[in-house]
Amino acid sequence: MPEQDAVILWLVRTDPAIRWQVMRDLLDLPEADWAAERAKVETDGWGARLLACQDADGQWAGGAFFPADFTPDEWHRSGQPWTATAFALDQLREFGLDPATDRARRTVVLVGAHSRWDEGGQPYWQGEVEECINGRTVANGAYFGADVAALVERLVDDRQPDGGWNCERAAGSACSSFASTLNVLEGLLEYERATGGTDRSRDARRTGEDYLLARHLFRRLTTGEPADPRFLDLLHPNRWRYDVLRALDYFRAAGQLTGAKPDPRLAEAVSHLRSRRQADGTWPLDWDLRGRVWFKVNDGPGKPSPWITLRALRVLKWWDTAGFH
Repeated sequence: MPEQDAVILWLVRTDPAIRWQVMRDLLDLPEADWAAERAKVETDGWGARLLACQDADGQWAGGAFFPADFTPDEWHRSGQPWTATAFALDQLREFGLDPATDRARRTVVLVGAHSRWDEGGQPYWQGEVEECINGRTVANGAYFGADVAALVERLVDDRQPDGGWNCERAAGSACSSFASTLNVLEGLLEYERATGGTDRSRDARRTGEDYLLARHLFRRLTTGEPADPRFLDLLHPNRWRYDVLRALDYFRAAGQLTGAKPDPRLAEAVSHLRSRRQADGTWPLDWDLRGRVWFKVNDGPGKPSPWITLRALRVLKWWDTAGFH
């Protein structure tokens, strides 16, 4: 069996959340085929398992960003917990839970009614003060059908002079960060996919993209050195953190929405991604975040990761189809 076929077979044997995206993004199967598989996210595998952890009031672990039983000692002892509502919604969106299902619609309503941000008690879909959190809230809200238009306008207004975002803006930061910028870009893209966006949101997405592209997705503008060595390592789930594969997958999704061809400034990151492919055609998980989770979706650092492999293959397919090699 050719190497690529063996990798595809390995991916489709993992979970419906992976399988339907392989069918759509790698195999180009008709929507009727992958939609039927996508529907299983609600009833089988990781998606069903995460939904089973949901509280009666629509939240997860009793909180918006932190579990209800969280204490600062837990952070120091075992790392930030990832079981609360914000991170559960991130994963359900990544899994591809169909937002048209009754379960998804009910979740939007319940979260809006009962969940309040730890930072200031704001209603969930209004967001809080950090751009990283607000960007993902926009992404989840737009994907699942919540009204996040006002939060989009706030994010546009929160842009830094260099075109991106920084979650330390409220603390006085006057320049952007890679992670904050990508979190917001993903939210604005999801909002644009759902609603068409606004002139202001589309312009903000363009300036945020320019911020990352000018830095070739991982380099400092001042010195040309990697801004953070871990930007070149492969992480999943990313939560709020940045790496070049997450950024490349964003540009792939943006290009598919708008029809734009890949920007040549992505070439160095793509070359790095190719170099990380293992002999068996898969990509490994380089590191994992500490902290409480409902369950793992990878086998651990150093092992082949289905999520990273899926994302890498569809990025390279997009890049190569456009004529770049």
